[in-house]
Amino acid sequence: MNTVIVEQLSLVDFRNYEHAELGLAGGANLLVGRNGQGKTNLAEAVTYLATLGSHRVSVDAPLVRSGADAAIVRARLAHGERRIVLEIQINKQGSNKARVGGAPVRTAELPRYAQVVLFAPEDLQIVRGDPSARRRFADQLLVQRTPRMAGVLGDYDRVLRQRTALLKSARARGLRAESLPTLDVWDDKLVALGTEIIEARARLARELHPPLVAAYAAIAGADHSPELEWASSIAGADPEEDDDATTALAAGDTAEAFRTALAARRSAELDRGVTLVGPHRDDLVLRIHSLPVKGYASHGESWSVALALRLASAQLLRADSMLGDPIVILDDVFAELDVDRRARLAGLVVDFEQVIVTAAVEADVPDGLRGRTVRIESGRIRGVDDD
Repeated sequence: MNTVIVEQLSLVDFRNYEHAELGLAGGANLLVGRNGQGKTNLAEAVTYLATLGSHRVSVDAPLVRSGADAAIVRARLAHGERRIVLEIQINKQGSNKARVGGAPVRTAELPRYAQVVLFAPEDLQIVRGDPSARRRFADQLLVQRTPRMAGVLGDYDRVLRQRTALLKSARARGLRAESLPTLDVWDDKLVALGTEIIEARARLARELHPPLVAAYAAIAGADHSPELEWASSIAGADPEEDDDATTALAAGDTAEAFRTALAARRSAELDRGVTLVGPHRDDLVLRIHSLPVKGYASHGESWSVALALRLASAQLLRADSMLGDPIVILDDVFAELDVDRRARLAGLVVDFEQVIVTAAVEADVPDGLRGRTVRIESGRIRGVDDD
């Protein structure tokens, strides 16, 4: 199987880059530079093309260079003998625009052409942060495995905003449910799209569990029985407001359970002007030793879980993708790890077809990942050393 790799990355007005051209090779690529010079911005650009999102911000505006209205990220991909160019224009205002081979396409089409798994210091937020970080992790992996889910997630967000706006308007005007016939219409749309997301996330958790167990043992050097399970708002949990919410959805008719939950919370929703049930309020509960990682795990254990989630994602994509190996990016992660975890992680990713590593200190990176070395300074590519 021919694996997709990025051969050339071009940026215009992206983050701190007015213009940038970066050539990459198969195998290991090391981007070296002091903190704040733009290494992570290059990694972020590659990841955005594959996931339609950033690992650092939840909105697109910060990706556009100060003073510009739009940023352009363009990548030439190699898939065996075939070459294809992906491009996205990220607009500060209005919808983004995408091209494949020069032809306009929907932005949701881009994840079909490349897959990326990125490891970064921000990954600690997946295990220690708010439920939104875990939802983002799961949804980006969903989109990479099933690109059409980008459209489903986008449609759900639009329906959620419309429904919530209606609830807020009703609250401000003192209206009750019987005065809002259009609320049932939004309920129908919310249930249809939300059910698809809930069920896709549940499948993902089941399929991610075996590689997560293996990856955790390989990274931590111990078996702490990692588990993952969705706490569901339609099953009665409220992870957004209760750190200990652990209610899982029982097997059965998800759509019917969703409708029942909406009916049960309608009065509270009207009182508060908020949509209180749905996948936008669910949480992916992570455990080791049968205890939640958040609040119980040590710093080292938390790092091992975060790294294991990313490695398990890479293994899952490698196993079921027609594109072959995902591109693996390790963004400033080695500075955060002890020597043992550095060595273990390097050994686990070195055999992927393309690995991109960023580091402020070259010596932090294990020898096996010091391949083609690119030196970054003040938003400029200053030199390239081929291994």
